[in-house]
Amino acid sequence: MKLFYHCFGGAHTSITCAAIHLGYLPMDRIPDCREFIAVPHYDKMEDKNRGTPIYIGRDELGIDIYAIGLKNACHIMIPAIKSYLNVNNIQPKDILFVESLVKLHPITSIGGFLSRKLNLVSVGRPLTIWGIRRRYSVFVEIVSGVKESLYRHIGIS
Repeated sequence: MKLFYHCFGGAHTSITCAAIHLGYLPMDRIPDCREFIAVPHYDKMEDKNRGTPIYIGRDELGIDIYAIGLKNACHIMIPAIKSYLNVNNIQPKDILFVESLVKLHPITSIGGFLSRKLNLVSVGRPLTIWGIRRRYSVFVEIVSGVKESLYRHIGIS
């Protein structure tokens, strides 16, 4: 099974959810700035790579975890990807897309714009972290729900 956390740019919220899922970031507390900076791929997605899945790791169930930026096209891209898989005899049920761009703090968006678009990383990256830390519990809830669903799907309680 493949799991794709998706967001607008693929640099912040999808990476955060994937990092929580894989244990790079904690579920039981809000991580500090150093912990975010240590996460592979955090605030690193280039525009030219948007739409390309970034492999983050494999979880304890053997599920491959990816992050992907789909801009505002997820309502088009996800059905297109599933259709392509179906045509090529790959079961769409083995692919899970999880939106991670929910209740985003506006400061995160501003920081992402400064860091990724204007290349003002030293200003933008701390702002993205500040904003994500303010909504961190939402990302933990997303990942917890996904993990619970996966455990039920596989039959582990």
